[in-house]
Amino acid sequence: MDDPRVAWDDLDLEILRLLNRDARQSYRDLARQLKISTSTVSTRIHRLEKKGIITGYAPIIDQSKTGFDLPVVIGLQISKGKLLEVQQKVAEDPRVYGVYDVTGDWDSIVMARFRDTRELDAFIKRVLALPYVERTYTQVVLNTVKEEKRVLL
Repeated sequence: MDDPRVAWDDLDLEILRLLNRDARQSYRDLARQLKISTSTVSTRIHRLEKKGIITGYAPIIDQSKTGFDLPVVIGLQISKGKLLEVQQKVAEDPRVYGVYDVTGDWDSIVMARFRDTRELDAFIKRVLALPYVERTYTQVVLNTVKEEKRVLL
C-alpha cells in the first residue's frame, strides 16, 4: 500500500474484485471464496462503503433492450469560465451517463443514450439553447465493440 491514494489492502482488493464480478454474492459466499470469516467480510465491506470506495450497487443492464439504443458522443464548446455551470445543467438529463472535461478542440464531452433521432434532435436543440454553449458536435455510435461498466482493479 505505497500509493497514498489507495485506501485498501490486498484483502479489500480481493473483496472488490469478487463484488465487481457479482455484487449479489452473500457475505457467506465471499467469505468461503476468500477463506475468511463472514464477519471480516462484513466489516471490510462496511468500511469500504464508509470510505466512499464502494458508492453503491446496481445491475448491469443491456441498454439496447430498454429502448435507449441510440448512443451518442457530443462535443461541447463552452464560453470561458462557464464550463462547470453548463456541465452540471447538461448532467441533469437522465439520458446522459457521462460528462467529461477534455483536452483538444472541445471543452466537454457528453455521453448519452436516446430512443431515436427525434429525441436526440430535441436534446441537442435544448443544449444549444443553454447560455454559454457556443457549439456542439454530435457523433452517433453505430456499433459498440466494448463498453466496460466495471472498474478495473
